[in-house]
Amino acid sequence: MPATSHSHPSRRRRTYGLLAAAAGLATAGALVAALPAGAHDSSHGGPLPSRYQDVQLLSFNDLHGNLEPPTGSSGRVTELQADGTTKTIDAGGVEYLATHLRQAREGNKYSITAAGGDMVGASPLISGLFHDEPTIEALNKLELDVTSVGNHEFDEGAKELARLQKGGCHPTDGCYTDEEFGGADFPYLAANVLDEKSGKPILKPYWVWKKKDIKVGFIGVTLEDTPGIVSAEGVKGLKFKDEVETINKYAKELQRQGVKSIVALIHEGGMPASASYNYDCDSPGAGDGISGPIVDIAKNISPSVDALVTGHTHAAYACTINDPSGKPRTVTSAAAFGRLYTDTTLTYDRFTGDIARTAVKSANHVVTRTVPKATDMTELISRWNTLAAPVGNRPIGYISADISSKGTESPMGDLIADAQLAYGRELDAETDLALMNPGGVREGLTYAAKGAEGDGVVTYAEGFTVQPFANTVNLQDFTGVQLIQVLKEQVSGANASAPKILQPSANLTYTLDLTKTGADRVVTDSIKLNGAAIDPAATYRVATNSFLAGGGDGFTTLGLGTNDLVGLDDLAALEKYLLANSSATAPIAPPVPNRITIVK
Repeated sequence: MPATSHSHPSRRRRTYGLLAAAAGLATAGALVAALPAGAHDSSHGGPLPSRYQDVQLLSFNDLHGNLEPPTGSSGRVTELQADGTTKTIDAGGVEYLATHLRQAREGNKYSITAAGGDMVGASPLISGLFHDEPTIEALNKLELDVTSVGNHEFDEGAKELARLQKGGCHPTDGCYTDEEFGGADFPYLAANVLDEKSGKPILKPYWVWKKKDIKVGFIGVTLEDTPGIVSAEGVKGLKFKDEVETINKYAKELQRQGVKSIVALIHEGGMPASASYNYDCDSPGAGDGISGPIVDIAKNISPSVDALVTGHTHAAYACTINDPSGKPRTVTSAAAFGRLYTDTTLTYDRFTGDIARTAVKSANHVVTRTVPKATDMTELISRWNTLAAPVGNRPIGYISADISSKGTESPMGDLIADAQLAYGRELDAETDLALMNPGGVREGLTYAAKGAEGDGVVTYAEGFTVQPFANTVNLQDFTGVQLIQVLKEQVSGANASAPKILQPSANLTYTLDLTKTGADRVVTDSIKLNGAAIDPAATYRVATNSFLAGGGDGFTTLGLGTNDLVGLDDLAALEKYLLANSSATAPIAPPVPNRITIVK
């Protein structure tokens, strides 16, 4: 049922001591127009008149259980310099995020913290091993007020999401500590996720923040295409509705209740023209520097919605996109993994109960690691790491250098495909090839030791970070025609505008011609298995993970395979491969990503 709430009754009052460290780096990322007549910008020292009140909205998205500082490129952001060059900054980790948010709130009596989904799922071992209970505990300590669901909140299904919201021990693994898991202090919003039988949202569609005479409503949605990127079991019995229609519906409902200041939390996003977090995506005009699904969504959401907090693409932007009435509206995203947070000022007009949109301003700030660590987060990480250590510290292989997960074809993706082919042949010697979805390769492997294991040692925790989904390795039969169609589906149909290039085992090669369009980008005559052309009439045994075997990521043909055989989980397959093909004296080298010839 829809709900309004003044605050979380279980929460303690926020009282933060003064922190001496400097605030995070910031950039003006949105068009800042003049304040309404008679108002003053409090940042310049002038008090706002009684009619206007600045409300601080702090937001972030796509944390993915990254409690510890992320490593490699996942733990850095790029900053554009005045001379046009860029520099990288180490960022992220909830010990630092907590400090930055607490600093930002100081002096702001009206402050809300919201998130744009994917707080959990695809998480490192410290969180994922415990079904993300540690992350919910950390978010409670961060004083998160509200979040939308993301697609990864459905990785373990709606029942598990409900448990994260309400609390209780895991139905299979039980309690991890002496205390029963208490659940989230904040509401998860799922306005466009309906139970197929009842037709009603599975969680609250919206929530209202209130303080004294100020009310701000929040509507939360995830991307409509969630079923296409989550395992079928995770979304079983659920229906996902259009984001715009849903937000507009509940915006009207909030207005009928007298709530005129509205923020949409949308787990869908866009891609700015620059990877630098401080790139001005409003140059030369509002929203000109951003593309992707969020642009059309923003252009069609009712003007009654005052700001959009977005996510999903792991990009950083703070810009404006015109609403249907032609007026600019703030649209933000804070990258991913807790490396940034967004600080948005919403100027509330007490006379109208609405946000003075011309006064809205927004900026992304880096969660630098140069501030003091929040001691409560350090204690939380230490406690859960102690529980995870017996599992996470176990060596599962040895590498001679970093194995990157970046690129159209990545060394890490190739290694996983090779591992799944080898394991597939253990299950069935007739297995011909393996294909791995790029979205399932969450990270690469780094040569440098993360702890006491030593350089080049791959621990179970590191492997878990690469493949955290617990998908099984599945074998299926396909005709040659179907196999060619699978490869064509990488760049056509649902994947035409945003190709998803499968990572192939070493014995499959072909040419990807990016100068062409649609399915023609996969050059049919170039497709070779063990050096021979694909026989359209032959049958091929293909190893994939259970997500792909169910037709995930738009690969509908992979959902049509026959003679299914289900094996162990995919991380177990990787572990078996590393243990069989590497040792301390003979570590495995990164595969050369030359299976796909790319023509640009």
